Amino acid sequence: MSVQTDRTEPLEESEVFHILGNDRRRAIVQLLANEGGQVDVSDVASEIAATESDTTPVPNNLYKSVYVSLQQTHLPQLEEDAVIEYDSEAKTIRPGRHFDDVLRYVDGHNDDHSQVLQLHLGLCVLGLAVIALAGLGVPVVSAIDPVLSSVLVLLAAGASSLYQLLA
Repeated sequence: MSVQTDRTEPLEESEVFHILGNDRRRAIVQLLANEGGQVDVSDVASEIAATESDTTPVPNNLYKSVYVSLQQTHLPQLEEDAVIEYDSEAKTIRPGRHFDDVLRYVDGHNDDHSQVLQLHLGLCVLGLAVIALAGLGVPVVSAIDPVLSSVLVLLAAGASSLYQLLA
């Protein structure tokens, strides 16, 4: 049976930081993102216990401790905030309504940041290509002032950065 929350309003940034302020909740979000679908709670507990353990194999008491804390504390909170959907009978979790809102704050899961960097790199390479071609005397490009083209590329990169900052 899945206990579904009716929370529809977006998470406040402070709520997201509270959720991600705990290592185990952050690990749940990361593991669920890496799996891209439904995950068994026992698998999540095993992964977290392995991360927290200094020995191999993971001591059974650590696994049990992690499993119990997931069941009693972390999964209910993530479900209440609609970050996950938890099926207590099947002992599985899957992304909830606000999963992506939380995931974007987790390291390595920010596609927007990567796209901005790619755009800036492209603008810089384009500007350098124009300057190099103008320096080589390529007919159409040599008519463009290299200083002007450099300024235009820097303005485009700056405008892109400002847009991302304000968005």
